Amino acid sequence: MENKKKSTIKDIAAVLGLTPSAVSKALSDHPRISEKTKLAVKETAIKLDYQPNYLSSALRKGKSNLVGVIIPRVNSHFFSSVMENIEKTLNLNGYNIIMTQSNELYAKECQEIDTLLKIQVDGIIASMANETTDLEYYKKIKSKTELVLFDRGEEELNVDYVGIDDYKSSHLVVDHLVSQKCSRIAHIAGFKHIRIYKERIRGYKDALEKSGLAAPDNWIIESNLRLEDGRRIMQQLLDSPERPDAVYVAGDIAALGALQILLENNIKVPEEIALIGFSDEPFTSLTQPSISTVNQHSDQIGKLAAEAFLQRITNPKQKINRIILEPELIIRQSSNRNLK
Repeated sequence: MENKKKSTIKDIAAVLGLTPSAVSKALSDHPRISEKTKLAVKETAIKLDYQPNYLSSALRKGKSNLVGVIIPRVNSHFFSSVMENIEKTLNLNGYNIIMTQSNELYAKECQEIDTLLKIQVDGIIASMANETTDLEYYKKIKSKTELVLFDRGEEELNVDYVGIDDYKSSHLVVDHLVSQKCSRIAHIAGFKHIRIYKERIRGYKDALEKSGLAAPDNWIIESNLRLEDGRRIMQQLLDSPERPDAVYVAGDIAALGALQILLENNIKVPEEIALIGFSDEPFTSLTQPSISTVNQHSDQIGKLAAEAFLQRITNPKQKINRIILEPELIIRQSSNRNLK
């Protein structure tokens, strides 16, 4: 099929006998162009199916009104909720977003950053991929446009950040499990090179020590926190010489996998092994038993990340703002041994 040639400002000008400059001004409602001419230009633009080149316009103006949003994956309520609230807040302030996902891959994340910078977005709001250990591409963003990080972010980048108190989250989890008479608490963790998971591990260890408990090194197991990771590690813990009587999982999807293995092995939850996840994915309230979890306040994080960008682009030299929200432990059936 023959490709249809795209109409240009020159085509509109030729039809109306105007200069391309006059057409351009008419399309942008320039005050020196008469209403009659503006109407004629807009009607002709519609007839010719003219589509403005926003990238060219951005190059001329030095502003695109586009913000890139990089998330690790879309199949997470947390990240999709954050993105939804970023978009809602930015739309109200005249910005549109371009959403990309890294699929937790460093190479793909770098490609996305390059693409967003090429189309000259006014800023990037991002949460890092699990694989990311080299921060050079994020430093590249800083050198070219505004950067705001949420959830997964590194302090050494010295940029605006929004997240929860991950260290305190682990204290809430461990203190609750101890209150339920659990004393052998394992942790299915994320990779500790990522600051939030490192903080959750640190909080877990300190909370155990505070309660006079300890965990063998093989009870802290790092992973990608996928469903299959939760299944594999939970089976590994069941096969260990001494089984834990509680498992704290740093992500709800992995917690679901862990729950599946417990039920498949006829383990009573929470009587024999209690379970707590992280992130308050919608399915956690629907499983049987329902899964205790930590609420990360995704709606607030999205709104606050967008507001941080708006403040930064208005005043680039303002002090770096790190917004840390209080976590909330949601106690459900999987960890509550007091339920009748």
